[in-house]
Amino acid sequence: MIIDVLTIFPDMFASVIQETMIKRAQEKGLLKINIHDLRAYSNDPHKKVDAPSYGGGAGMVFKAEPVFCAVEDVLGHTVYPRKEKDPAKCVVLLSPKGKTLTQGSLKRFLDYERLVLIAPRYEGVDERIREHLIDEEVSLGDYVLSGGELPAMVFIDCIARLIPGVVSDVESIIKESFEGDLLDYPVYTRPEDFRGLKVPEVLLSGDHVRIDQWRKAQSERITQEKRPDLWRKRKASGKKSNET
Repeated sequence: MIIDVLTIFPDMFASVIQETMIKRAQEKGLLKINIHDLRAYSNDPHKKVDAPSYGGGAGMVFKAEPVFCAVEDVLGHTVYPRKEKDPAKCVVLLSPKGKTLTQGSLKRFLDYERLVLIAPRYEGVDERIREHLIDEEVSLGDYVLSGGELPAMVFIDCIARLIPGVVSDVESIIKESFEGDLLDYPVYTRPEDFRGLKVPEVLLSGDHVRIDQWRKAQSERITQEKRPDLWRKRKASGKKSNET
């Protein structure tokens, strides 16, 4: 998979894409990340990509021209007027107006060979970008950040670990939080007894059937207590306690 990021702060991404799992994914050839400075596509003498909003209002707005030009350069073709959508490519706008990103919704992005992430700033983007350029609009949640760079980093991290071969322990992905609308079960490690706080006996039993049953029960309990919205969603879907 190739991920292109359009941003006015390209240096923000250095530590994210050059460390840990994402670095290894690139070294294995499973993922390629290109960071593009949006200012390079500005025709303004000062390389500005924003302007005041028509009709007045606070803040500046990303102009359509540099964003369209950047996406066209990355994809290698004109994007407007739109022709048939390339099923292998997807242009994503990180925005509070988008659909909230979930573990379930994230998986559909694995169907694409190339993702272009637009990380806006200020008061957002010219509406023509939203209407005629992007394919998906994604939000991390009901709060406002100073820009789209951090959401883009989160998106990259989330999608990278789902690419086959990036995470060596496949089971850790299958059984992690939010799979099957359940939060993850509690985990423990050495020592067995820390200041009188003991690891649950069942985890030391070696009985894997009992351990699995305990973990499922704990996942359900924790989900009901901490995320009743997820629990209601799970119940509404008709999933049984022995399903993941």
